[in-house]
Amino acid sequence: MAVIGLDLGGTKLSGGLFSESGELLFKDSCKLEKRTGDDAGLLIQDFVKRLINQANSLKITIYAAGICIPGISYHETGCVWAPNIEGWENYPVRAKIQEVVNKDVKVIVDSDRACAIFGESWLGAAKGCKNAIFLTVGTGIGAGIIVNNQLVRGAHDIAGAIGWWALDTPFQDKFAPCGCFEYHASGEGIAKVAREIIQNDKTYDGILRSKAINEITAHDIFYAYGIGDNVAKRTLSTAITFWGMAVANLVSIFDPEKIIFGGGVFGPASMFIDDIYKEAKKHAQPISIEKVKMEISQLGSEAMLIGAGYIALKAIKNINDAQEE
Repeated sequence: MAVIGLDLGGTKLSGGLFSESGELLFKDSCKLEKRTGDDAGLLIQDFVKRLINQANSLKITIYAAGICIPGISYHETGCVWAPNIEGWENYPVRAKIQEVVNKDVKVIVDSDRACAIFGESWLGAAKGCKNAIFLTVGTGIGAGIIVNNQLVRGAHDIAGAIGWWALDTPFQDKFAPCGCFEYHASGEGIAKVAREIIQNDKTYDGILRSKAINEITAHDIFYAYGIGDNVAKRTLSTAITFWGMAVANLVSIFDPEKIIFGGGVFGPASMFIDDIYKEAKKHAQPISIEKVKMEISQLGSEAMLIGAGYIALKAIKNINDAQEE
């Protein structure tokens, strides 16, 4: 028994073949190269065909395929909203994959935040937890939330979109495209905050001044922080404050056993875990914050891909359980 797992990110598509135990038998990737609409769908179809050919060469039978997408996955229709892909406001990605696999192959679609917590619960830092949260901080921010072993989806499959949390006042128009929290503390947000500080401080002559203002990235901020740059310190201090408030809110609402940090920013921001906890303690319900554990993802960049493999395997198990009944 084997399944396909697919992780559609902002810039690339990764995929692999998973055994029933979670062993990654084969992995491949390709660049999205700013494809839009059906062009992105065709890329996924061609990629799935390549994985099927690889499975055939290994004499492996594929029983299911799972894909995680950066956005909203509508469970009933298999359609998705992916803001990084133009034309994917309600794109039928499940149907597109079903076109190129055997009709008996089950195709499952879910959000990247859901797959991240599924991956960590299956093979990573949340293994054995009934209540856990994966806080993913990369280009954007989201949370995969498991309560009593069940994923929190919400009425419209949008639960966990915490990048939109209102953590500062007053509201500013610049928050509208991505949300207040994401504006300040995502990978792109960190770069935005630093740019604003530099533009407003004409006396600053540090290392970040040597780069074109619109080309400054979160990577540059972390590098500058490592050599003591003042703008980088101010920028990451702001991010720590926002991450701490977010943790406090998650702990106070859900009372989880663990909060796991992942995504490209954690990563380099892993060194701030203790500082984030100190900030969270200022705001959180005092008993639950003492009991929660905060950890870095054990699966790293593979968490979402492994989670995609998990949802495919889970679909097979559900089918088999129903047949046995």
